[in-house]
Amino acid sequence: MSKLWGGRFTKSAEEWVDEFGASISFDQELVLEDIRGSLAHVAMLKKCSILPGEDADLITSGLLTLQEKAGKGELSFKVEMEDIHLNLESMLIAEIGPVGGKLHTGRSRNDQVATDMHLYLRNQTEDVLGLISALQTALLEQAESHVETLIPGYTHLQRAQPISFAHHVMAYFWMLQRDKERFTESLKRINVSPLGAGALAGTTFPIDRAYSAELLGFDAIYENSLDAVSDRDFVLEFLSNSSTLMMHLSRFSEEIILWSSQEFQFIELDDAFSTGSSIMPQKKNPDMAELIRGKTGRVYGNLTGLLTVLKGLPLAYNKDMQEDKEGIFDTVKTVIGSLKIFEGMISTMKVNADVMEKATKNDFSNATELADYLAAKGMPFREAHEVVGKLVLSCVNQGCYLADLSLAQFKEASDLFNEDIYQALNPYEAVKLRNSAGGTGFEQVKLAIQKGKELVK
Repeated sequence: MSKLWGGRFTKSAEEWVDEFGASISFDQELVLEDIRGSLAHVAMLKKCSILPGEDADLITSGLLTLQEKAGKGELSFKVEMEDIHLNLESMLIAEIGPVGGKLHTGRSRNDQVATDMHLYLRNQTEDVLGLISALQTALLEQAESHVETLIPGYTHLQRAQPISFAHHVMAYFWMLQRDKERFTESLKRINVSPLGAGALAGTTFPIDRAYSAELLGFDAIYENSLDAVSDRDFVLEFLSNSSTLMMHLSRFSEEIILWSSQEFQFIELDDAFSTGSSIMPQKKNPDMAELIRGKTGRVYGNLTGLLTVLKGLPLAYNKDMQEDKEGIFDTVKTVIGSLKIFEGMISTMKVNADVMEKATKNDFSNATELADYLAAKGMPFREAHEVVGKLVLSCVNQGCYLADLSLAQFKEASDLFNEDIYQALNPYEAVKLRNSAGGTGFEQVKLAIQKGKELVK
């Protein structure tokens, strides 16, 4: 089969060279986007009388046939046709005859592939936004069920202060909300049409770029033809947003892995999101959470890879830019799969509230409440901090906790202590009273859940 661009050449490349340069093995992912872009392009050529109406109608009919076959998985792609664009054009010519070669009037593969990528990422971004909302909904449901479930809060992976489990879960809700805002904002730059920019300089044909953009649902067109075909900022932005999202999922995965361990036993994952051991019958491994944590690295790698590809490219299009696709396809697959898995893990996760609550009582995470108690009675906080620190040391030496000390022992440390100290040391009361805006107090958590529900409506 002869190349569609072969007129300039006197000999053919060796087969292995064709295979090295071809992108059809992966850019066939863009088949529906490519056909959609072509349908808009030929409609514009007809409107502008660049092609006769009968030619445009025949091309449209052929494209719709290819679209139907693509939807059924009936198209067969060839390496010698290099990429999705030339494969489809050769199929169109085979379908309707030489008139199919008129489709490429007034455009280049350079603006064609850029258009495909914009269409593809618009669809994928909308899918990602929907999946983030689904995960947020699962988090809200868990939070609403556990407003008054207590869990130790940690800093440096050391127990710090007791908090509401719902408050902890809602921290990830707000991370995901920022992710949603970033992806939503990026749609402004994704939803711009490069179609009609040609190879780099536009075209001599009297095309109507605004019309083809409107047909494709784009909000605007690129103002500069060089920029239109060489810009991959919108791909980088998707990869960057995906990297931040995966970082959030990875952090949550790490906590799920810890919480489901024998040492913590705070939660139990559903069997559907766990695996066993080939040798140890008792094992129930949080493999899905571990995989998400691990797959985060490949998303980072895809971002770094494309940044490296683009950093030295002169204007306008260069073959290097073919390397933008495998990374973005892999990232989309990874992100969408991770979000679906995470939503399932969270919605089916069993929370061991009694184990969590017990953990808040067998530690010194109420020490801050003790210092606040003294400060509220007039003692400078720094002095209160020292008094409580000495009481903690005394407890460590005695092998007990603060709540185990007698009132006489407290009064020995400070006359400001009274019987109400034991109420202050109760983890439930400590959490309930932290009612500052955005705090872990139960009323604040309920307000946060309500705000969250409004956001995901």
